[in-house]
Amino acid sequence: MKKKYKYNLSVIIEKDEDGYYIGHVPALASCYTQAKTLPTLYKRLKEVVDLCLQVETDNFKRTIPQNTFVGIQQLEFKG
Repeated sequence: MKKKYKYNLSVIIEKDEDGYYIGHVPALASCYTQAKTLPTLYKRLKEVVDLCLQVETDNFKRTIPQNTFVGIQQLEFKG
């Protein structure tokens, strides 16, 4: 039986111009999803994180970084 691990992963959630919520897990390659509501986004994030963890640990034998969340800033850039 495969050993289960517990991960604490940071998730970035943004809302796009069409009103969709987009969730991204920086610690996992290509791990993101979107939904029209937050409850649906949370459900989809769980599904996609489970898949990404399986790929990262089984296929690539990669250790998942357990980074500590520090903060987030929204900055404005002008060109």
